[in-house]
Amino acid sequence: MSNYYTDVPELKYHLNNPMMERICELKERGYRDKEEFDYAPQDYADAMDSYDKVLEITGEITADVIAANAESVDEEGPHCANGRVEYASGTKQNLDTMVKAGLNGMTMPRRFGGLNFPITPYTMCAEIVAAADAGFGNIWSLQDCIETLYEFGNEDQHSRFIPRICAGETMSMDLTEPDAGSDLQSVMLKATYDEANNCWRLNGVKRFITNGDADLHLVLARSEEGTHDGRGLSMFIYDKRDGGVNVRRIENKLGIHGSPTCELVYKNAKAELCGERKLGLIKYVMALMNGARLGIAAQSVGLSQAAYNEAFAYAKERKQFGKAIIEFPAVYDMLASIKAKLDAGRALLYQTARYVDIYKALDDIARERKLTPEERKEQKMYAKLADSFTPLAKGMNSEYANQNAYDCIQVHGGSGFMMEYACQRIYRDARITSIYEGTTQLQTVAAIRYVTNGAYASTLHDYELIPCSPEMGGLMERVKEMTRKFEACTNAVKAAQNQELQDFVARRLMEMAAVNIMSHLLIQDATRAPELFSKSAHVYVNYAEAEVEKHFNFIRKFQADELADYRK
Repeated sequence: MSNYYTDVPELKYHLNNPMMERICELKERGYRDKEEFDYAPQDYADAMDSYDKVLEITGEITADVIAANAESVDEEGPHCANGRVEYASGTKQNLDTMVKAGLNGMTMPRRFGGLNFPITPYTMCAEIVAAADAGFGNIWSLQDCIETLYEFGNEDQHSRFIPRICAGETMSMDLTEPDAGSDLQSVMLKATYDEANNCWRLNGVKRFITNGDADLHLVLARSEEGTHDGRGLSMFIYDKRDGGVNVRRIENKLGIHGSPTCELVYKNAKAELCGERKLGLIKYVMALMNGARLGIAAQSVGLSQAAYNEAFAYAKERKQFGKAIIEFPAVYDMLASIKAKLDAGRALLYQTARYVDIYKALDDIARERKLTPEERKEQKMYAKLADSFTPLAKGMNSEYANQNAYDCIQVHGGSGFMMEYACQRIYRDARITSIYEGTTQLQTVAAIRYVTNGAYASTLHDYELIPCSPEMGGLMERVKEMTRKFEACTNAVKAAQNQELQDFVARRLMEMAAVNIMSHLLIQDATRAPELFSKSAHVYVNYAEAEVEKHFNFIRKFQADELADYRK
């Protein structure tokens, strides 16, 4: 690709969503920065032009540098020596180029050296980078950990740490331990207060830490002696300059080779508290993980785009039986399916990002002044939507990335099994997306309450009221029927009053909600831009309808007493 942004017109379409005007108004506080910073936008049109230009720069760097280095980075990987990580040579070049282009601290206020971008265009940058090299995307996109420090740290911490991230330093979030993976309540890294030196000291081991030798770390640690649950955990900031943390080893992974996944040993490491004690897991990690899950959703969409690019290019040039294989129904069916899932997943990703943007901007404004009653209502509505959509965006896009990477190899046939084709790297990189930052099963746990309390059904009914084009009218009627089947299944499961049954079919209910929502979003997109989305809307609704029917038949015919058979 010559430019990973301009070559994908769907990205500019999502950037120009009508909700962006409200997002810009809130993020820019009425464009007040224009008096102090010469690069601050004058108005909405100027802000959107700025986002577009930065995305174009990101797309150019991604094509010219990151994509060009992807295969060598995958082969070389990072190295560990004397307790430190050294990136692959291509990774160093990637980071240097991004820093020189000013693409760090993108969402941070300008007073700290940031660009004050909303989450939505930043997420697009993350998708673009991941489409070329998902491993490097992990390193670069971890800058969004600074959002948590900005939200919960104090002014002194803001002034000391945020400018460093905006200047190009790296971050990590140190959560997982050998005996605490998904169950973060079991974290036992010990934090003790050092009275003599007026600081905290951290001791213990962290495992599976992405970019674990970063400059700044957000660390979950047990600050309350004698506790064994989440109420004894706090969040800490560790600065690599202070020493006390060594990399024991870099994990030998299936994919994302450019991203060092580290085991860290904390030995009396100096740290400082972020926010209040005892809220590390209950409040701060939840905020951190929601941002990370949106990031993995973006990474997943980037990988789906990469899979589509590789499959489409190969199918056009590969000839069998005297014609290009793209002309065979079995092949163009796979390509259409990849593209439809890509477009549906991307629609869900950016709808989620826009919801996040509005509630986060209002949260930030609330730290400056009291919100009006209308603003409080708006903040509450979008916070709920963001919380309900985030597990769908992460869960479904990570599953689609895996499916699309699988089909990409299938389009390549025997060549796809050979290491010299990029599809094998995409396939390996995609596999982790449905595991880290919360498995798909944990996304189901997060989403199921919005199934049972009727939130998803309410959103679907709201979407039914949005006018669509005559061409999309038939699809809309089919999606309405799909929603009725989703509600029938939900009501049947709730009526059974069997928690084990609900947990057993939760994944199916979540997927029914998700494919219905994505169908609606694609119908809305195809109504506004039929030249981009009409084909995908038809293909995806066909796919979604089959998925809903499958789950509907399973849940309708399943008997609670069959659960015992599944346990055996």
